[in-house]
Amino acid sequence: MKNKEELKSFIAGLLPFATLIEGKQYLEVLVPADKWHEAAQKLKDNNKIPFDYLVSLAAVDFVTKFSVVCHLESTDTHDFIVVRVDIEDHEKPQIETVSDVWVTAEYHEREAFDLFGIRFKHHPDLRRLFLEEGYGFPLRKDFKDEINIIELSN
Repeated sequence: MKNKEELKSFIAGLLPFATLIEGKQYLEVLVPADKWHEAAQKLKDNNKIPFDYLVSLAAVDFVTKFSVVCHLESTDTHDFIVVRVDIEDHEKPQIETVSDVWVTAEYHEREAFDLFGIRFKHHPDLRRLFLEEGYGFPLRKDFKDEINIIELSN
């Protein structure tokens, strides 16, 4: 794309259900959780700006909700966007996997599951990546480790 306005217009047409926020550096695309997989497929498979590279996928705990944040790049046009999906259920957070859209999401999603407890529905191998079963989710704001006396404060 030649400029941010063209990119914004293109994404708005591709994902009419998304909210677009102009960040200082990148366009941020806020996608409803129930539309995440559909949005991912459209972002990757379109012919004009195929966002074919999932650079990163991470999670953020906001105490009352979680956000999954993805950085996407088009290797054709070198456009870059940030996609955010909010998960309102803080007790049992879950969202659809996009590992079938971008293979690189498989390990990123496993890391988010391991550290935050976010379940990625239909993930081909959702199991702990670093920690043992039953340990808890150490990057959650409400995490307490009674054995090692670790508490994260808000």
